[in-house]
Amino acid sequence: MFDAGELERILDRNRNDWKVVPSTRANDFITYLEKNSKLKHYRFKFPSRPTIRYIWDSASDYELVQSLRPKSYFTHYTWMLLHGLTDQIPKTIYLNFEQKATGGGGSLEQANINRAFKNRCRVSKNIAKFGDRNICLLNGQNTGQLGVIDLELNDGSNVRVTNIERNLIDIVVRPVYSGGVFEVAKAYVEAHSKFSVNKLLSYLKKLNFTYPYYQAIGFYLERSGKYDESQLSLFRDIERDFDFYLTHKMAETDSVKEWKLFVPKGF
Repeated sequence: MFDAGELERILDRNRNDWKVVPSTRANDFITYLEKNSKLKHYRFKFPSRPTIRYIWDSASDYELVQSLRPKSYFTHYTWMLLHGLTDQIPKTIYLNFEQKATGGGGSLEQANINRAFKNRCRVSKNIAKFGDRNICLLNGQNTGQLGVIDLELNDGSNVRVTNIERNLIDIVVRPVYSGGVFEVAKAYVEAHSKFSVNKLLSYLKKLNFTYPYYQAIGFYLERSGKYDESQLSLFRDIERDFDFYLTHKMAETDSVKEWKLFVPKGF
């Protein structure tokens, strides 16, 4: 995959060998190739920065989308689809690229938690159409690429995704990008025996979230009915200082006292 700048540099390196006249501009070169070779382009109309990507002959959709941002990786609902943890066919592809490093962590007050989770979750508006789907670019926290792995798809293409432990955290943090809390709960059922609960907890500590997401994760593990007491105790043994919420802006809630957690009524 190429952007216009890369194609211009290719032209400049090869002008003499290809006997290209000096007046030929990069746009002329690209137009010529699109008419007379296997070069084709795709236009992504992101509101923050519209982007054109050029490919030679063909590429998988996921390879093309991943080329939009350096060191990006697929996550949330897209990860669930690629790992076979959902029966749904999401209409949005989620691609994450990390921000610069920040301090992380912070102090909490119950009133601030209540206020934050009674409002809608902030979501990325950096979305572009791609055929009959959307691409949503996420500007996630800097994790040093924690848990990011290479994955070979059925068509032979290779993409970058988070591993199971990392993404089981991500989908709890942002269920809005993951099909909602029912899809998250199903992923915890389907992921049983495919990951290490100890490793998940070690990742959670490294990510150093301000909010106590371990309460929500412990709840999902227990709710699934798939994890034994030794695994659940890893989360039960963490002190719970605050009431927390499974997701944002729930109309009606039930309280799960053991986890000090509010969940959607009937969930």
